[in-house]
Amino acid sequence: MKLLKFIWVPFALIIVAAMMSLGGAAHHRVSPAEAHRLVEAGARLVDVRASFEYAYGHLPGAINVPLQHLDKRMGELEPKDKEIVVYCQSGGRSQAAFDQLKAAGFSKLYDLGPMSAW
Repeated sequence: MKLLKFIWVPFALIIVAAMMSLGGAAHHRVSPAEAHRLVEAGARLVDVRASFEYAYGHLPGAINVPLQHLDKRMGELEPKDKEIVVYCQSGGRSQAAFDQLKAAGFSKLYDLGPMSAW
């Protein structure tokens, strides 16, 4: 089973990269000022770090949906046309969450990137 994951993950990343180069879902990194404006206007702020990271500190008003549980918890983020700003520790997980949500049909997504950008 671990071998299958070892092979599947790089393959999936290659597929996502190919889709992006063919005009797939555009990744939208948002400035801190824009993120503040979106959240103040009602956008949902989603921290995709692990639960223990969230417990040590998070942005005000953020909900925690760890990237590793995102596929099972997407329903909590509906409706799919509501604005969502995602963030993590360094920007990698938030980009992965952005891509996963976009593929699932969420249409108004913004990636703050690292929490420190807030």
